[in-house]
Amino acid sequence: MNASPDEPSTAPDSPHRAPRISRAWRASLLRFDKAGQPLFEADGMLVTEQHGNAPARVLAGGEWASLRRAYPDVPVTDLTGYLIAPGFIDLHVHYPQTDVIGSPADGLLPWLNHYTFPQETRFAERSHADEVAAFFLDQLLAHGVTSALVFATSHPNSVDAFFEAAQQRRLRMITGKCLMDRFSPDGLRDDTEQSLIDTETLIGRWHGQDRLGYAITPRFACTSTPEQLRGAGELAARYPDVWVQSHVAENVDEIRWARELFPASRSYLSTYDDFGLMRRRSVYAHCIHFDDTDRALMRERQTAAAVCPTSNLFLGSGFFDFDKALSAGFAHALASDVGGGTSLSPLATMAAAYHVGREGQTKAGLSLSPSRLWWLHTAGGARALDLEGVVGNLQPGCEADFVVINPKATPLLARRTAQANSLDELLFALIVLGDDRAVVQTVVA
Repeated sequence: MNASPDEPSTAPDSPHRAPRISRAWRASLLRFDKAGQPLFEADGMLVTEQHGNAPARVLAGGEWASLRRAYPDVPVTDLTGYLIAPGFIDLHVHYPQTDVIGSPADGLLPWLNHYTFPQETRFAERSHADEVAAFFLDQLLAHGVTSALVFATSHPNSVDAFFEAAQQRRLRMITGKCLMDRFSPDGLRDDTEQSLIDTETLIGRWHGQDRLGYAITPRFACTSTPEQLRGAGELAARYPDVWVQSHVAENVDEIRWARELFPASRSYLSTYDDFGLMRRRSVYAHCIHFDDTDRALMRERQTAAAVCPTSNLFLGSGFFDFDKALSAGFAHALASDVGGGTSLSPLATMAAAYHVGREGQTKAGLSLSPSRLWWLHTAGGARALDLEGVVGNLQPGCEADFVVINPKATPLLARRTAQANSLDELLFALIVLGDDRAVVQTVVA
């Protein structure tokens, strides 16, 4: 079941009183500190406040007994036996690819040509875009995802449809029109000048409206002319608070193609830097086939990587190197990458990331701890989006997006979690054995 909090009274608070509390919940509570370490109360309390129609925010979180004394009059929803955790953040996903998930192909480029591009041409029709956007967002909510950085298609229709559906659900979502003015099929290929005009128009229409943000979105370097990439870089400089998103270094054939098209650039990644598209609030999906210079450039430009383990495994693209990313010190977080990715479930994505980490592991022990995996799909995603302290956590001041999880959702899950002796054992059981049945409720703002 997915729901939003009951609307509180909008009568103004007295200037002589503390802000009125909207609601409180009692359950096990998971949050993260600034260093990314988990904070956990087996018997916890989350308190939120809301003024008018503004998003509810976290007022306090902590141990039940002490917070109940501090807030004795707050109405409490008792969810004892459940876990409250931050709403998940999906750092890279394609809503127009909802209907191609699970489509077999020999690799990335054949998959794009056989399935993705034909499906995306349908988004020229607004009614189709409306229907898919609504379905997609409801599926995200069913899996506990409350924020995402999303690809639309090259049609402005697809952006308008997505933002309208997200606005109706009060979600914090970021998307943008795909820029692709070459090596693209009829019905998707856009005109260079018009594509940039459309992008700027959409920024003015949507960026900063409610909880919505715009992302300048070259599909990937190969499908944009230098003129289009240059124009995108100029827009990125003109609007520094919007996001930039694209793909890079996912597949060896794609890398070879990019190097042929942009021989003056040091690497595929540096192509984007050459056009002014690497900066804070830039996010690049995949980032698999990097060298140390690429990793240093990511750190220097404050650019983040969206790690897409189910997609990379499905398409045979390779393995993201978590150890080297951490050593290089550049931001990275987890993403589903549906429809190349095989599930919208953050639990499935975390499980795949664990296996990918094992593959590239350079030292003994767990490749990624369960709490680290969870951070990479919540507060770590917020950091990658430059939204730390806004979403992805349940610290005071954060927008009150959270998911209610049932550790006993299935007989096997209940049997395993009953024997968990630590937070990591509990989280790992949910990652390995859980699915959307474990998501009891998704609370938005």
